[in-house]
Amino acid sequence: MITKPSHPIYNIHFGLVCLSSLLFSASFNMLIPELPDYLSSMGGAEYKGLIIALFTLTAGISRPFSGRLTDTLGRVPVMATGSIVCFICGFLYPVLGTVSGFLFLRLLHGFSTGFKPTATAAYVADIIPRERWGEALGIHGLCFSTGMAIGPAIGSSIKLYSSMNMLFYASSVFALLSILILMNMKETLKNKERFRFSILKISRKDIIAVEVLPAAIVTFLSYVAYGAILTLIPDWSEHMGIANKGLFFMVYTIASLVIRFVAGKASDKYGRIHVIKIGLVLLFISLFVIGYSESFTGLMLGSTIYGVATGILSPALNAWTVDMSHADHRGKAMATMYIALEAGIGLGALCAGWYYQDVIAKIPVIMYVTAGITVLALLYMLLRTKTELKTE
Repeated sequence: MITKPSHPIYNIHFGLVCLSSLLFSASFNMLIPELPDYLSSMGGAEYKGLIIALFTLTAGISRPFSGRLTDTLGRVPVMATGSIVCFICGFLYPVLGTVSGFLFLRLLHGFSTGFKPTATAAYVADIIPRERWGEALGIHGLCFSTGMAIGPAIGSSIKLYSSMNMLFYASSVFALLSILILMNMKETLKNKERFRFSILKISRKDIIAVEVLPAAIVTFLSYVAYGAILTLIPDWSEHMGIANKGLFFMVYTIASLVIRFVAGKASDKYGRIHVIKIGLVLLFISLFVIGYSESFTGLMLGSTIYGVATGILSPALNAWTVDMSHADHRGKAMATMYIALEAGIGLGALCAGWYYQDVIAKIPVIMYVTAGITVLALLYMLLRTKTELKTE
């Protein structure tokens, strides 16, 4: 008996899209640890919550457009647009050296993540067979997370040994490399259309893919914590005497990378819902540990558990979204999930920054509140499981 060989997902096209995502992720993440102090140096300490909130606001607003364009113009042009915006912003930060200019650029910079990840997820789903979506999206997420790991560490080192302007320029270089890789990628959308301004007309039905709302709800609730972490961890690390503010992000991302080797396959084998519930439990534990600990060891432990949790959740949520999506509207489905993600991050960052106001003692309280929001996501999943069992 001759068995049919499994689809080789590790081909040149998949490798290129993963490498492009790694460089793109490193490009904007290398700025994050140093932006709070940079904003404070310009007299904008009270706007720290807006560093992430404004970024995610425009990322969320652009998702319906990126989803529509991904399903009409093609995956590759939309991915390239995201990288180009990131490239331009790196050169504009040193020029617009005021608080208002900085906040404007955070709005503009958000468009980059509003476009590239949406098209990338659709591209991966196009070139990988359905039964291996979890594995493939897990590997792609691993590469994106590698960028998240090396980005903050590289960024803090550049700032430490050079200057903030050099850090901004380095961010542009990484984005440029991401664009150059995209030039060698083959388009996967079969029925492409030429650009016309009518494509940009978005109706209510173009914004949300109703069929993937369950995944979007869990994504929103689980990413509120990430917005708070991006806003507060640099100051929390400094409070504990950690010189490299990117260390927390590097540790949690390494932990995320390790677990992604098995998490994606696990969701293919055991089901998305079971894997997501495990990830949410670990997410709750990590947030409690981060808030409770006031030592280097405790913070790194919390970072590690957080990394494992996100490494489990991310590929499972992505694959669950693709599972429920319609093939002809995959871009819109991914955009819906990312709108929820950006909304969660933005809300978490905005509320954390508003309550924090540079009072270190408030950080544990914020972590405990985000842990409570994670419990809501877990309860939703448990309720959904119970409902599905009743209908069987």
